[in-house]
Amino acid sequence: MIIISLDGRNEKVKRPRFFFYIAMIVIFNLIPLNVFAYSYGDPNKEAVAEAYKQMKEKLNEEPPNFAAAKEIFETVKEEIDMHMGPEPAKAVLKALEAKDRQAVTENMEKILVLNIARRLDNIEKNFDQYDTSKRLLAKAFATYEALSPIIQGKDAALDKQLRTEFDNALQSLGNPGLFGVGEKKSDINAFKKSKETILTTLQKQFGLKSLEVGHFSESATEKPDEVKKKEWTDLSNSKNWVPLIVIVAIIIGAGWIYVRRRKRI
Repeated sequence: MIIISLDGRNEKVKRPRFFFYIAMIVIFNLIPLNVFAYSYGDPNKEAVAEAYKQMKEKLNEEPPNFAAAKEIFETVKEEIDMHMGPEPAKAVLKALEAKDRQAVTENMEKILVLNIARRLDNIEKNFDQYDTSKRLLAKAFATYEALSPIIQGKDAALDKQLRTEFDNALQSLGNPGLFGVGEKKSDINAFKKSKETILTTLQKQFGLKSLEVGHFSESATEKPDEVKKKEWTDLSNSKNWVPLIVIVAIIIGAGWIYVRRRKRI
């Protein structure tokens, strides 16, 4: 609260303090709590994996609610067609029409494996793009989380091994650090090793003949607007500190100019 008296003395005392408080509020509101965290980040919920889980819930009802499951699938069909071609979606829709619960589930699980492969392939192709690679790995891991109960039910040790490989893949991305502090070099060979273990295991577990997809589009690794929308909030990248520094400098500068002017009065 700014107290203004007739002689302006209290105003002179309070104003610099006021600008300091404003600067601190701006800084703490702009810096996310997990700035210095080294984790998978926010996977933002992988859409196809979420649809799979919702479809399973509907199919596990008595009797199975195929109509509701189909409605859920339709929300991600376009994305599946874009990245994997029309065949995977056709197989799911055919199984839904036939009211074959097992076939629907198995086809959706194969789609999830292909989705993981797609994410990991694009990380390898754009390995030097740390921010994008980390988000893609987060999405791949979020997809695996949907498949994990199946793996764990068959072999808990194998599930643990795959989770470790995802952790190893994350570590292999390195870390650009902040102004060089905390920098860790990336290791593409370590990433390839973890990727191979993950995909080979999943391919075998879910019975896929191949992990190749029909209309795989490298340009669709991340939607451009999605990347741009989040990029500025990643303060592991030193360039994203520039706006914060400018804002704080302006606030402090304005406070200094005001104090100088008051002294002249």
